Amino acid sequence: MNSKITLLKHAVVLYTFVFLVWGVYRYLFRLPEEIEEIILKPLIWLGPTFWLVAKEKGNLSSVGWSGKNLFKSLYLGIGLGVLFAFLGFGTHLLKYGEVAFIKLAFLATPSLFTSALIVSFLTAITEETAFRGYIFNRLQQVLGSEWQANLISSFGWALVHLPITIFVFHYNFFQMLVFLGLSFVFGMGSAFVFARTKTITASVLLHVFWSWPIILFR
Repeated sequence: MNSKITLLKHAVVLYTFVFLVWGVYRYLFRLPEEIEEIILKPLIWLGPTFWLVAKEKGNLSSVGWSGKNLFKSLYLGIGLGVLFAFLGFGTHLLKYGEVAFIKLAFLATPSLFTSALIVSFLTAITEETAFRGYIFNRLQQVLGSEWQANLISSFGWALVHLPITIFVFHYNFFQMLVFLGLSFVFGMGSAFVFARTKTITASVLLHVFWSWPIILFR
């Protein structure tokens, strides 16, 4: 049985590693999205996550990889996902300053559509496993409070997006604050559904709903 101090230390170590290493990557490099999301991000985010799980002698269900509560996960994920799709749309509008739905050809190309869908799901699985499955889950065990763990992990989730707003999107201060605020709200919602299902299924669905308006609207 792992002590609360050990679990807290592990959660802090994982967050610090992801924040620093991924932030340095954002500053120094810019590779194609497929390489970032399919290869680099799983290595940097999931590698240490599963190493810590093994160190704790845990299993995949301890980070939300479970088929239980599937129906509940689906209706929570899809139901709240619609709301977060609008948040994703707002994030895109913030980034580009305008909206034009010109991705119909993209949708009509099965290979491109399938590729983008796979990437979005892999990204969601990676990020939700690390943040909701591990960091939020461990914080909740340590603190004994869902909402305290939610607030702390969601704040951390927003901050981990700080490097991309600076080095990739080149946002001004106001845009940065709005983007980080929206990310915080999404983190709260994702942790909320995770706490009720104990699986990442609903969180992954929310994540995909959040990201697809950004993919489709140009």
